[in-house]
Amino acid sequence: MGKITVAALQLALNSPDEAENIAAVSALVEQAAAKGAQLILPPELFSGPYFCKVEDESLFALARPTAEHPSVLAMQALAASLKVVIPTSFFERDGQHYYNTLAMIGADGEVLGTYRKSHIPDGPGYEEKFYFRPGNSGFKVWDVCGARIGIGICWDQWYPECARAMALMGADMLLYPTAIGSEPYDTGLDTSRMWRRAMQGHAVSNCMPVVAANRIGTEDGQNFYGHSFIADEWGDLVTEFGSAESGVLLTTLDLARAAKHRAGMGFFRDRRPELYGRLSEDI
Repeated sequence: MGKITVAALQLALNSPDEAENIAAVSALVEQAAAKGAQLILPPELFSGPYFCKVEDESLFALARPTAEHPSVLAMQALAASLKVVIPTSFFERDGQHYYNTLAMIGADGEVLGTYRKSHIPDGPGYEEKFYFRPGNSGFKVWDVCGARIGIGICWDQWYPECARAMALMGADMLLYPTAIGSEPYDTGLDTSRMWRRAMQGHAVSNCMPVVAANRIGTEDGQNFYGHSFIADEWGDLVTEFGSAESGVLLTTLDLARAAKHRAGMGFFRDRRPELYGRLSEDI
């Protein structure tokens, strides 16, 4: 475990043409790889507009099995040709079941495994429980680029339990692909600051870098606010976008330094799991 160069992608994904959205992500992947990125994180469900704003049974047709999904196939080809790792978010169909899933695609283009989103939101503009079963994969970490990477998907990012579970599984860094923006029920509510602070808190309390990639643009009146970022192990923003930029965030993270600080802070030494039983009980 040493240094790793990571990239987060931010862009609008509001074309009705799936191939056009995937091509836009592919172009940014190529830019990131040309700048030296080893691990490249696109936003959540990047093959099209965020469809969960409404409950429409015709939209289940967007789901495909992992081995057939256009997003996965396109990123596999890019990963193999560019020798980069690409965590790829997509709408998965598994028989009669549907999931919000991430395929971890290695630098050889192979799918190393999948993670199914654990926490599924349900509210105005984010009607995900209509489409997705809660994930049954458990939290996942992967060994890539000489590091162990933990990944949650969007709503997972609000849960400290998710981040801590991945840290306890040995994660050196946490990644969160996202699709989040305005709240239709309250036009005056801007959650972008809270959204960042929650994940920066995960960085601080687990003493490891965090990478978040969000979409931008307006889709049927819903504005996606971007603000993608990369934070170091202290939760400080190393690089960030605002609400409108489209492009590649890139930085080199020193995971050996983070590991040294993580040991020194003593957060894991001083844990008292025998006192935490209430966390696993229903309310």
